[in-house]
Amino acid sequence: MARLLMLSSVILLSAYVTEQVHFLQPEYINKLNEEISTWEAGENFPPDTPIEYLKGLCGSHGVEAAAKGPFKTKDSNYNSLFHIPETFDARKKWKRCKTIGVIRDQGNCGSCWAFGTSGAFSDRLCIATDGEFNELLSAEELAFCCDSCGEGCLGGDPISAWQYFSTNGIVTGGGYDSNQGCLPYYVPPCRLHGVSAEQEGACRSQPMERNHRCVKKCYGNTRIDYKENHRYTSDAYYLLPDNIQEDVLAYGPVEASFFVYDDFVNYKSGVYEKSENASCLGGHAVKLIGWGVEKGIPYWLCVNSWNENWGYQGTFKIRRGTNECGIDYSMTAGVPVID
Repeated sequence: MARLLMLSSVILLSAYVTEQVHFLQPEYINKLNEEISTWEAGENFPPDTPIEYLKGLCGSHGVEAAAKGPFKTKDSNYNSLFHIPETFDARKKWKRCKTIGVIRDQGNCGSCWAFGTSGAFSDRLCIATDGEFNELLSAEELAFCCDSCGEGCLGGDPISAWQYFSTNGIVTGGGYDSNQGCLPYYVPPCRLHGVSAEQEGACRSQPMERNHRCVKKCYGNTRIDYKENHRYTSDAYYLLPDNIQEDVLAYGPVEASFFVYDDFVNYKSGVYEKSENASCLGGHAVKLIGWGVEKGIPYWLCVNSWNENWGYQGTFKIRRGTNECGIDYSMTAGVPVID
């Protein structure tokens, strides 16, 4: 009986591993590389990472939500754009704005929607002020103070975040334990490699971060006045595919949502296209900073918030013009208010 119970436990455990993390195993990654042709896969997450953790990183409710509007299709600043370059990288165009290339870490929290929107807003403020404003805005305040946006670590709606910027505004705030800005991010980064699942900081063995209490007093740089530190946008809008490049050229990076499939977590380089048998994990939000063409394939260039060890130094390329994973119809932005 004891041997039967042990055998049953082994079978159940094997089934659990196969079901939960089969797409993180070396065999799956090797097979994936044999099948795909436009991008390369590799290990970004340890093979023992639970699927619940990976699904928890996908917190955008904004994929293909643009059908609801409001759309932005015209802008007087578009009129001065006589040419859309074949290749564009906002980091190179606006070199003074260091925030554009910053790779952040959302930790064990589905706050990607807060990073994608606050990050794009930070960049746009820097561009609009010609570098006078050159710091991060607070993903912490947005994630845990905007009740109308969603549920913090359980996900949120990007367009609601931009609407929050236009009505409530948002303070400055850098990375975890940085003391930069008014309200730095208070969710610790994840240690994925070089530690066992049981060690401190190994997010894959810990429950998702509980939502924080909304703090309305600066705890980073305490010399900052909380009320006066808020920055605003004049509007909030969705972008249709025909206007995305124009809006980026006129104002800077935008937020982009898309469906994450299990093969995407293994992305290392190239232009991502969903493989044939990949399964959806959820909606995710990132910052779109440019575009280009690689080996004849048009792509969007994006900054992720899964730390710089993921993908290509924290960034990735995804096919452009075919609504890959819903991305072409799931972009939001707003125009900064400059005093």
